Amino acid sequence: MHKAEKIIILDFGSQTTQLIARRVRELGVFSEIWLPDSSADKIAQQQPNGLILSGGPSAVYDPDAPHPDPAIFDLGIPVLGICYGLQLIAYQQGGEVDRSDHREYGRTELDIVNDSSLFKGLDKEQAVWMSHGDKLLKPPPGYHAIGTSVGSPYAAVENSEKQYFGVQFHPEVSHTEHGTKILDNFVRHICRCEKIWNARSFIENSIENIRAEVGKGQVICGLSGGVDSSVTALMLHEAIGDNLHCVLVDNGLLRLGEREQVEILFSDQFGLDLRVAEAEDRFLDALKGVEDPEEKRKIIGRVFIEVFEEAAHGIGDVNYLAQGTLYPDLIESRSASGGPSAVIKSHHNVGGLPDRMNLKLIEPLKELFKDEVRAVGKELGLSEELVGRHPFPGPGLAVRIIGEVNAQRLDLLKQADHIFIEELKRNDWYNKSSQALVVLLPVRSVGVMGDERTYEQVAALRSVDSDDWMTADFTRLPYDLLGKVANRIINEVRGINRVVYDVSSKPPATVEWE
Repeated sequence: MHKAEKIIILDFGSQTTQLIARRVRELGVFSEIWLPDSSADKIAQQQPNGLILSGGPSAVYDPDAPHPDPAIFDLGIPVLGICYGLQLIAYQQGGEVDRSDHREYGRTELDIVNDSSLFKGLDKEQAVWMSHGDKLLKPPPGYHAIGTSVGSPYAAVENSEKQYFGVQFHPEVSHTEHGTKILDNFVRHICRCEKIWNARSFIENSIENIRAEVGKGQVICGLSGGVDSSVTALMLHEAIGDNLHCVLVDNGLLRLGEREQVEILFSDQFGLDLRVAEAEDRFLDALKGVEDPEEKRKIIGRVFIEVFEEAAHGIGDVNYLAQGTLYPDLIESRSASGGPSAVIKSHHNVGGLPDRMNLKLIEPLKELFKDEVRAVGKELGLSEELVGRHPFPGPGLAVRIIGEVNAQRLDLLKQADHIFIEELKRNDWYNKSSQALVVLLPVRSVGVMGDERTYEQVAALRSVDSDDWMTADFTRLPYDLLGKVANRIINEVRGINRVVYDVSSKPPATVEWE
């Protein structure tokens, strides 16, 4: 993307690398996550305003530890190292790093001991978040301490001449009280960014890039009616107009009445070329007897692409497939830029793609977080109701049915899900929750209804609150509301006789059950 200003983040495997990118972009500066060993020459070609080296699980002195190109320190731009990134700066420039006798995890008090532009406007004592077992024993020549903690005499260091900085704590996480201010000092005062990146500039640059890549080619786009696919479709429509052809795959895994809503909104209101591919039987046949969640996702991904390729043949000379992949999808499937961070799970439009594809992928939202996508959607003219919809997994309700997916279980889940969401909206809790869903469990329980014994399915309600989607906590829904939802589901959905509420946080659990 052609940006007037940019911060490049080298990913050394931290699970919070994407949060650094998120915080920087929240400050109005575009950021990209790059591979840890990206060459200094390639970085220089992008003319970034600054570099951030992320944290990571490695020890800098290990033989297989990821290290940056040493020439990045000759680029003449500011550098900020975070946790492992601090240790890398020190290690590569002549300092000493070793295992600490006093490991620091969680909230820690930082004492600012010298004036620094990195800590401009902050009190001398700060609450920060640590997560490290190694520490800097001796800074490199030209560096001095600007912050200390009980376990780290060099918890923050600076080379004021070269504008290189390192912090042992994590300013990107919300637990560091003034972490955003620290990052703001870096990008605004040190890197001298004007903070001009926003939803409109993202749209304009994306449209420019889409037009440059596609030209007069034809694009087919999967449109489910969710926020991600809706924003993707509208952005492409603004970029290439009638050369966009949207396909709604009716796989039977959508929410109750969703197909009809999508047809009315995008075909009638926005005037997009929308075609419906009837594929419910095909998906259910492919999923018959399958219980493993990863296998489900890969099957759904394979059939999804097959249906799309067939739909493309029906349209004509289509060369591109557009998808609403987001940053969290990539992060949980692999490191956001192919780096060393751990894989959590595959996604149907990421890890589930077949090796052979007849269509080239366009993923204009793949570097955005959910809240950024919503801001882009509003800028494109989508309603508050649509952009505020809770996330819905690409594999649909298939990953909210634990065990085998079939038509009967799908019908039960659709009804239960509709009741839960309806009551959340009716009681003004929908917008207070980040995501709400119902899961159909692979167990039956004994119940009593009308003086008769029942032996039916169990449904689990799940509602979470999250700022970043990498961590989440369960929503403290009122007991009266939970009781009302449970009562309605048990009375109105024939086949479910027990409802439970999931109070797990992420981590250790994920938001979805599969």
